Amino acid sequence: MSVDDDLLITSAANPRLKALSGLRRRRDREESRTTLVEGYEELALALAAGVVPTELYVCPELFSPAGRAGSQDIGEQDELLARLRTLRVPVVRLSRSAFEKVAYREGADGLLGVVGAVGRPVHELPVGKKDLVLLAQGVEKPGNLGAMLRTADAAGVDAVVAADPLTDWGNPNVVRASKGTVFATPVGAGTTQETLDWLHANGIRLVVTTPETSTEHTDISYKGRVAVAVGSEKHGVDDALLAAADERIRIPMAGRVNSLNVSVAAAVVLYEAVRQRR
Repeated sequence: MSVDDDLLITSAANPRLKALSGLRRRRDREESRTTLVEGYEELALALAAGVVPTELYVCPELFSPAGRAGSQDIGEQDELLARLRTLRVPVVRLSRSAFEKVAYREGADGLLGVVGAVGRPVHELPVGKKDLVLLAQGVEKPGNLGAMLRTADAAGVDAVVAADPLTDWGNPNVVRASKGTVFATPVGAGTTQETLDWLHANGIRLVVTTPETSTEHTDISYKGRVAVAVGSEKHGVDDALLAAADERIRIPMAGRVNSLNVSVAAAVVLYEAVRQRR
């Protein structure tokens, strides 16, 4: 299909674009089992992970240096578009005003894809012999979940589980904050009890971060199957997770504040685990 053959939408009031904007809402994502991926880097990483969009919306005008948010060459955007065409992904061209209506981030670069639902029930996650798992309980902010996914990908974490999640893995802001790594790392979700059952069934040791302990995060072993748990910014982990912990750890704090951002705390502990496991 050539560029001239693409469907062209110029009106921001087009019903198709209204449905597209609806995918910013969790209810619409769950009903349609789809979500949005915006941006060259995110789409390229999703494609590298085997995720092929069901539709692609493009605004070539935003491929220009003045319009794109990233630093990639315009030719790379064209190359990605050509690759998706070879995979027979339907392409819809949008005018600048129409694209900016459906774009959910500032500095849009003219690429927006629709992909299938992200994540799976926790009991469906695959388990290896020496898995390292990150467990995030009740984390409120999509940006924190996305940041933890970037760390998990960089550290080689085998899976990330959201227990009692307040948002879904397909939240476009999770996808954005993760830089697309939500497609590269296995992610699951479930209630805290479902998550604990899964850990127990697979012999995964549970290490819980909490200020209510004297054991520092460098004092324990992270060898074998282990899950590192962090909680919400406001409340931390709940009593059920604390009661189930095989180890309780804290990150030493030398200043006046008594806690770190949850994504930073996760990174500190995960990299200690990675250091020991090498």
